[in-house]
Amino acid sequence: MLVDSHCHLDFEDFGEEVDDVVARARDAGVTTMVSISTHLSKFDGVKAVAERFDDVWCSVGVHPHHAGEEGQDTPDRLIELAAHPRVVGIGESGLDFYYDHSPRDRQQISFRAHIAAARETGLPLIVHARDADTETADILRDEMGKGAFTGVMHCFSSGRGLAEAALELGMYMSFSGILTFKNAEELREIARDVPEDRLLVETDAPFLAPVPNRGQRNEPAFVVHTAETLAAVKGLDVAALHDKTSENFFRLFSRAVPPAKRPAGR
Repeated sequence: MLVDSHCHLDFEDFGEEVDDVVARARDAGVTTMVSISTHLSKFDGVKAVAERFDDVWCSVGVHPHHAGEEGQDTPDRLIELAAHPRVVGIGESGLDFYYDHSPRDRQQISFRAHIAAARETGLPLIVHARDADTETADILRDEMGKGAFTGVMHCFSSGRGLAEAALELGMYMSFSGILTFKNAEELREIARDVPEDRLLVETDAPFLAPVPNRGQRNEPAFVVHTAETLAAVKGLDVAALHDKTSENFFRLFSRAVPPAKRPAGR
Protein backbone atom coordinates (compact mmCIF):
# COMPACT_ATOMS: atom_id res chain seq x y z
CA MET A 1 0.00 0.00 0.00
CA LEU A 2 1.00 3.62 -0.47
CA VAL A 3 -0.15 6.86 1.16
CA ASP A 4 -0.41 10.31 -0.38
CA SER A 5 0.09 12.27 2.82
CA HIS A 6 -0.74 15.69 1.33
CA CYS A 7 -3.09 16.67 -1.49
CA HIS A 8 -5.92 19.17 -2.07
CA LEU A 9 -8.90 17.25 -3.40
CA ASP A 10 -11.32 20.11 -2.65
CA PHE A 11 -9.57 22.48 -5.07
CA GLU A 12 -11.43 23.64 -8.16
CA ASP A 13 -8.69 22.07 -10.32
CA PHE A 14 -10.45 18.73 -9.79
CA GLY A 15 -13.99 20.04 -10.24
CA GLU A 16 -16.41 17.17 -10.89
CA GLU A 17 -13.58 14.69 -11.43
CA VAL A 18 -12.92 13.82 -7.80
CA ASP A 19 -14.48 10.36 -8.09
CA ASP A 20 -12.29 9.56 -11.08
CA VAL A 21 -9.19 10.98 -9.38
CA VAL A 22 -9.74 8.84 -6.28
CA ALA A 23 -10.45 5.79 -8.45
CA ARG A 24 -7.18 6.28 -10.35
CA ALA A 25 -5.31 6.58 -7.07
CA ARG A 26 -6.79 3.30 -5.87
CA ASP A 27 -5.88 1.62 -9.16
CA ALA A 28 -2.29 2.84 -8.67
CA GLY A 29 -2.14 1.25 -5.20
CA VAL A 30 -2.70 4.41 -3.19
CA THR A 31 -4.82 3.26 -0.26
CA THR A 32 -4.93 6.47 1.78
CA MET A 33 -5.00 10.18 0.97
CA VAL A 34 -5.07 13.28 3.18
CA SER A 35 -6.83 16.32 1.72
CA ILE A 36 -5.27 19.38 3.31
CA SER A 37 -7.04 22.51 4.53
CA THR A 38 -5.73 25.92 3.46
CA HIS A 39 -8.67 28.15 4.55
CA LEU A 40 -10.98 27.78 7.52
CA SER A 41 -13.65 29.48 5.42
CA LYS A 42 -13.47 26.52 3.01
CA PHE A 43 -13.13 23.77 5.59
CA ASP A 44 -16.62 22.45 4.92
CA GLY A 45 -15.52 21.52 1.40
CA VAL A 46 -12.38 19.81 2.67
CA LYS A 47 -14.39 17.89 5.24
CA ALA A 48 -17.01 16.88 2.68
CA VAL A 49 -14.43 15.11 0.51
CA ALA A 50 -13.08 13.21 3.52
CA GLU A 51 -16.60 12.20 4.55
CA ARG A 52 -17.35 10.96 1.06
CA PHE A 53 -14.46 8.49 0.70
CA ASP A 54 -13.36 5.91 3.24
CA ASP A 55 -9.73 6.25 2.10
CA VAL A 56 -9.58 10.07 2.28
CA TRP A 57 -8.89 11.94 5.51
CA CYS A 58 -8.35 15.67 6.04
CA SER A 59 -6.69 18.37 8.11
CA VAL A 60 -7.81 21.73 9.45
CA GLY A 61 -5.72 24.87 9.12
CA VAL A 62 -4.82 28.11 7.37
CA HIS A 63 -2.02 28.29 4.81
CA PRO A 64 0.48 31.09 5.47
CA HIS A 65 -0.61 32.74 2.21
CA HIS A 66 -3.98 33.40 3.88
CA ALA A 67 -2.75 34.33 7.35
CA GLY A 68 -3.52 37.99 6.68
CA GLU A 69 -7.27 37.47 6.34
CA GLU A 70 -7.82 34.11 8.07
CA GLY A 71 -4.81 33.60 10.34
CA GLN A 72 -5.59 32.43 13.86
CA ASP A 73 -4.53 34.36 16.95
CA THR A 74 -5.44 31.48 19.28
CA PRO A 75 -5.82 27.73 18.81
CA ASP A 76 -9.46 27.65 19.90
CA ARG A 77 -11.22 27.45 16.52
CA LEU A 78 -8.70 24.93 15.20
CA ILE A 79 -9.20 22.72 18.24
CA GLU A 80 -12.97 22.93 17.83
CA LEU A 81 -12.91 21.88 14.16
CA ALA A 82 -10.29 19.20 14.79
CA ALA A 83 -12.83 17.26 16.86
CA HIS A 84 -14.34 15.95 13.62
CA PRO A 85 -13.39 12.26 13.28
CA ARG A 86 -12.09 12.65 9.70
CA VAL A 87 -9.55 15.30 10.79
CA VAL A 88 -6.12 13.72 11.27
CA GLY A 89 -3.79 16.75 11.30
CA ILE A 90 -3.43 20.49 11.99
CA GLY A 91 -2.42 22.70 9.07
CA GLU A 92 -1.05 23.36 6.72
CA SER A 93 0.54 26.27 8.48
CA GLY A 94 4.00 27.76 8.61
CA LEU A 95 5.94 30.54 6.95
CA ASP A 96 6.24 31.57 3.30
CA PHE A 97 8.60 34.51 2.83
CA TYR A 98 9.03 33.82 -0.88
CA TYR A 99 5.64 35.14 -1.99
CA ASP A 100 4.86 37.20 1.14
CA HIS A 101 1.14 37.06 0.36
CA SER A 102 0.51 37.77 4.06
CA PRO A 103 2.38 39.99 6.51
CA ARG A 104 5.21 38.06 8.13
CA ASP A 105 4.12 38.88 11.66
CA ARG A 106 0.63 37.52 10.95
CA GLN A 107 2.14 34.34 9.52
CA GLN A 108 4.20 33.82 12.67
CA ILE A 109 1.27 34.44 15.03
CA SER A 110 -0.94 32.03 13.12
CA PHE A 111 1.84 29.43 12.95
CA ARG A 112 2.20 29.50 16.71
CA ALA A 113 -1.57 29.14 17.14
CA HIS A 114 -1.49 26.04 14.92
CA ILE A 115 1.35 24.60 16.98
CA ALA A 116 -0.67 25.18 20.15
CA ALA A 117 -3.62 23.38 18.54
CA ALA A 118 -1.40 20.45 17.58
CA ARG A 119 -0.05 20.28 21.12
CA GLU A 120 -3.54 20.40 22.64
CA THR A 121 -5.19 17.87 20.30
CA GLY A 122 -2.24 15.51 19.93
CA LEU A 123 -2.66 15.68 16.14
CA PRO A 124 0.42 16.22 13.97
CA LEU A 125 1.31 19.68 12.70
CA ILE A 126 1.68 20.01 8.92
CA VAL A 127 4.38 22.59 8.23
CA HIS A 128 4.85 24.68 5.09
CA ALA A 129 8.21 26.46 4.88
CA ARG A 130 9.56 28.49 1.97
CA ASP A 131 12.42 30.97 2.11
CA ALA A 132 12.04 31.06 5.90
CA ASP A 133 14.34 28.28 7.09
CA THR A 134 15.85 30.11 10.07
CA GLU A 135 12.58 31.59 11.27
CA THR A 136 10.74 28.26 10.92
CA ALA A 137 13.42 26.40 12.88
CA ASP A 138 13.47 29.09 15.59
CA ILE A 139 9.69 28.94 16.08
CA LEU A 140 9.63 25.14 16.13
CA ARG A 141 12.41 25.04 18.73
CA ASP A 142 10.80 27.74 20.86
CA GLU A 143 7.39 26.10 20.78
CA MET A 144 8.78 22.63 21.46
CA GLY A 145 10.23 24.10 24.63
CA LYS A 146 6.69 24.95 25.76
CA GLY A 147 5.50 21.37 25.36
CA ALA A 148 5.94 18.51 22.95
CA PHE A 149 4.03 18.16 19.68
CA THR A 150 4.46 16.03 16.56
CA GLY A 151 4.51 17.03 12.94
CA VAL A 152 5.77 16.80 9.39
CA MET A 153 7.71 19.15 7.14
CA HIS A 154 5.47 18.92 4.11
CA CYS A 155 6.77 19.08 0.52
CA PHE A 156 10.25 19.51 1.92
CA SER A 157 12.47 21.49 -0.43
CA SER A 158 14.41 23.68 2.01
CA GLY A 159 18.03 23.50 3.07
CA ARG A 160 19.91 20.95 5.12
CA GLY A 161 19.90 23.19 8.19
CA LEU A 162 16.11 23.16 8.49
CA ALA A 163 16.02 19.42 7.77
CA GLU A 164 18.45 18.72 10.60
CA ALA A 165 16.64 21.05 13.00
CA ALA A 166 13.29 19.43 12.25
CA LEU A 167 14.66 15.92 12.64
CA GLU A 168 16.28 16.85 15.96
CA LEU A 169 12.84 17.95 17.16
CA GLY A 170 11.30 14.62 16.15
CA MET A 171 9.58 15.86 13.01
CA TYR A 172 8.94 13.73 9.94
CA MET A 173 9.96 14.73 6.39
CA SER A 174 7.59 14.44 3.43
CA PHE A 175 8.89 14.57 -0.13
CA SER A 176 6.90 15.57 -3.20
CA GLY A 177 7.38 15.43 -6.94
CA ILE A 178 10.15 18.02 -6.59
CA LEU A 179 12.38 15.10 -5.58
CA THR A 180 12.13 13.75 -9.17
CA PHE A 181 13.16 17.00 -10.86
CA LYS A 182 16.45 17.03 -12.72
CA ASN A 183 17.82 20.01 -10.77
CA ALA A 184 16.94 18.58 -7.34
CA GLU A 185 20.18 16.72 -6.62
CA GLU A 186 20.80 18.67 -3.41
CA LEU A 187 17.32 17.72 -2.20
CA ARG A 188 17.95 14.07 -3.05
CA GLU A 189 21.15 14.22 -0.99
CA ILE A 190 19.17 15.50 1.97
CA ALA A 191 16.53 12.78 1.50
CA ARG A 192 19.28 10.18 1.40
CA ASP A 193 20.26 11.14 4.96
CA VAL A 194 16.76 11.18 6.48
CA PRO A 195 16.17 8.16 8.74
CA GLU A 196 13.87 5.60 7.14
CA ASP A 197 11.41 5.83 10.03
CA ARG A 198 10.83 9.57 9.39
CA LEU A 199 10.01 9.45 5.66
CA LEU A 200 6.67 10.25 4.02
CA VAL A 201 5.68 10.87 0.40
CA GLU A 202 3.05 13.20 -1.04
CA THR A 203 1.85 14.85 -4.21
CA ASP A 204 0.69 18.30 -3.03
CA ALA A 205 -1.79 17.78 -5.89
CA PRO A 206 -2.85 19.58 -7.99
CA PHE A 207 0.65 21.12 -7.88
CA LEU A 208 4.16 19.83 -8.58
CA ALA A 209 3.51 16.76 -10.71
CA PRO A 210 6.56 14.46 -10.67
CA VAL A 211 8.54 13.28 -13.64
CA PRO A 212 7.25 11.74 -15.96
CA ASN A 213 4.04 13.78 -15.46
CA ARG A 214 5.73 17.12 -14.92
CA GLY A 215 3.71 19.95 -16.43
CA GLN A 216 0.41 18.15 -15.96
CA ARG A 217 -2.16 18.67 -13.24
CA ASN A 218 -0.94 16.52 -10.38
CA GLU A 219 -3.13 13.91 -8.69
CA PRO A 220 -2.66 11.30 -5.93
CA ALA A 221 -2.00 8.42 -8.35
CA PHE A 222 1.24 10.12 -9.35
CA VAL A 223 2.74 9.69 -5.87
CA VAL A 224 4.02 6.32 -7.11
CA HIS A 225 6.69 8.14 -9.15
CA THR A 226 7.95 10.10 -6.15
CA ALA A 227 8.05 6.86 -4.18
CA GLU A 228 10.12 5.21 -6.93
CA THR A 229 12.65 8.04 -6.85
CA LEU A 230 12.82 8.05 -3.05
CA ALA A 231 13.34 4.26 -3.05
CA ALA A 232 16.24 4.66 -5.47
CA VAL A 233 17.74 7.46 -3.37
CA LYS A 234 17.52 5.34 -0.22
CA GLY A 235 18.66 2.13 -1.91
CA LEU A 236 15.41 0.37 -1.04
CA ASP A 237 13.12 -1.95 -2.94
CA VAL A 238 10.08 0.02 -4.11
CA ALA A 239 7.67 -2.25 -2.24
CA ALA A 240 9.73 -1.83 0.94
CA LEU A 241 9.59 1.95 0.52
CA HIS A 242 5.81 1.79 0.12
CA ASP A 243 5.50 -0.26 3.30
CA LYS A 244 7.90 1.90 5.29
CA THR A 245 6.33 5.25 4.36
CA SER A 246 2.85 3.86 5.02
CA GLU A 247 3.93 2.52 8.40
CA ASN A 248 5.42 5.93 9.20
CA PHE A 249 2.25 7.70 8.12
CA PHE A 250 -0.05 5.69 10.37
CA ARG A 251 2.34 6.09 13.29
CA LEU A 252 2.33 9.87 12.90
CA PHE A 253 -1.28 10.36 11.76
CA SER A 254 -2.58 7.97 14.37
CA ARG A 255 -6.24 8.99 14.02
CA ALA A 256 -6.28 7.70 10.42
CA VAL A 257 -7.46 4.10 10.18
CA PRO A 258 -5.29 1.69 8.13
CA PRO A 259 -7.02 -0.14 5.26
CA ALA A 260 -7.08 -3.48 7.07
CA LYS A 261 -9.05 -1.98 9.96
CA ARG A 262 -11.66 -0.08 7.94
CA PRO A 263 -15.26 -1.29 7.93
CA ALA A 264 -16.02 -3.68 5.10
CA GLY A 265 -18.17 -2.45 2.26
CA ARG A 266 -17.31 1.22 2.52
